[in-house]
Amino acid sequence: MMWLIIILFMLLGMVVSGQLKRRFREYSRGMLSSGLSGREIAEKMLRDNRINDVNVISVKGQLTDHYNPTDKTINLSEEVYHGRSIAAAAVAAHETGHAVQHATDYAFLKLRSSLVPVVSISSKFMHYILLGGMFIGFSYMMYLDKVLLAVIIAQSLLALFSLITLPVEIDASQRALAWLNSSQITRGEEHDKAANALKWAGMTYVVAALSSIAMLLYFVMQFAGRRD
Repeated sequence: MMWLIIILFMLLGMVVSGQLKRRFREYSRGMLSSGLSGREIAEKMLRDNRINDVNVISVKGQLTDHYNPTDKTINLSEEVYHGRSIAAAAVAAHETGHAVQHATDYAFLKLRSSLVPVVSISSKFMHYILLGGMFIGFSYMMYLDKVLLAVIIAQSLLALFSLITLPVEIDASQRALAWLNSSQITRGEEHDKAANALKWAGMTYVVAALSSIAMLLYFVMQFAGRRD
């Protein structure tokens, strides 16, 4: 049952990821009407929000774009940093949206950041549990109720983190799209495509949250079954 859940959501994740990559390939073609690069868009959005202590830098890889609240950097992949496409505009504005959240003390972002150290430990713990289950059998490994309870606590933290991530990502996209529209960086059909790209990016977090909740429910049912 556990492996069925993992495989099911792995396949669902692959479908969503495939759609996301297809959309970004499509929206990476052609020049944005405003002619601005991802770096220029991020820097302009920062200025418009009166944020002067965040740097926009380029990082290697694809879809490696992220905002780092620790050193206040907007990290854009080379394709986005130098790109002048709809996809580059959408990603750059989205990541800058996280910087705006940070500057305005957005509650869910603060909460997610505070959970990172604990979630890191929980993730490692679950990794070892799953590996152990592969080699010696999960049902045998989990014969102790205390161990199973620890798994439930660890998975609960992972599920909570996934759920908190949803409003953080949705809000960042909403801030990005509102600003792209008001500043006329994207216009008409361009704006619709930017919104579509960010919608598919958001779906990856929805799948992750559903997967995490499904795993938690599985462990809870296993624990409840042992208590009967």
